Amino acid sequence: MFSKGRIFGFGTPIDINVTFNDADNRKRIGVLGTGADGTPERKTFYLFTNLDTISGQVILSTPPGKRVEYTEVKCEMVGQINIANDTTVLHEFTTLAQVLEGPNFVEETKVFDYKFEDVEKPHESYSGINAHLRYMIRVTISRSYATNIIEEQEFWVQNVTQESEMNSSIKMEVGIEECLHIEFEYNKSKYHLNDVVLGKIFFLLVKIKIKFMELSIIRRETTGQGANIYNESETVAKYEIMDGAPIKGESIPVRLFLGGFKLTPTYIHVCNKFSTKYYLNLVLVDEEDRRYYKQQELMLWRKHL
Repeated sequence: MFSKGRIFGFGTPIDINVTFNDADNRKRIGVLGTGADGTPERKTFYLFTNLDTISGQVILSTPPGKRVEYTEVKCEMVGQINIANDTTVLHEFTTLAQVLEGPNFVEETKVFDYKFEDVEKPHESYSGINAHLRYMIRVTISRSYATNIIEEQEFWVQNVTQESEMNSSIKMEVGIEECLHIEFEYNKSKYHLNDVVLGKIFFLLVKIKIKFMELSIIRRETTGQGANIYNESETVAKYEIMDGAPIKGESIPVRLFLGGFKLTPTYIHVCNKFSTKYYLNLVLVDEEDRRYYKQQELMLWRKHL
């Protein structure tokens, strides 16, 4: 897999291709992003994990008989966070650089090897509503009398974590005095991304007419700090768990398979730039379309790639 960049200006057009050495055997992942015209676009990236070595080749090429001079060819491995509602510059939380060659020229084709060994990549790649965390190989060709040529080849990072030793069950209540008393119980509070949420809903007092009840998963993304905090929520999944009026003493089982949804682990204060949390949202709607709801945070973690 490679990317191409062609720059026109003072000098000769040049292509930069970035390859990965183990591309044939490395897993790839599809990610829904935004294209250049603002429409949704599905992109495919090679998947790496923390401490994986990133190596490959940088291939420079020009049309036959054309020559491009430069003062330096530099290769960087970059980790970068972009917050859409932040007016500050991009935040690069990691940058490793290698100078591949000093002053020279390329005529037709030139190939360089690059290698970033056992690189720490503690944060996962992420494409959210306002927050985006990217890893890339960036190649810069510096020229004395013309604009620098820059090409970026993005790759994706996911990290497996261990299950927490503390994973208590969840119990919560929804009540309206002398009208409604409901108790919820879930088997645990922390789930891996392919886990199953098991629980029960108990109706202890029902004196209002319930029309239906639904359960949804809400993803809440928080960016900014202090007075400039922005919260954006989106519904990842929603389904109806009851249609009709329950009676006192009735209980309803809950079984929610997480593997069918596009979820990420819970992210807390990533480089103090953003957090992503998930909530189970239980909503009851009565015959007058009044809504009663209760939210409970779920901690999500990645068990395997």
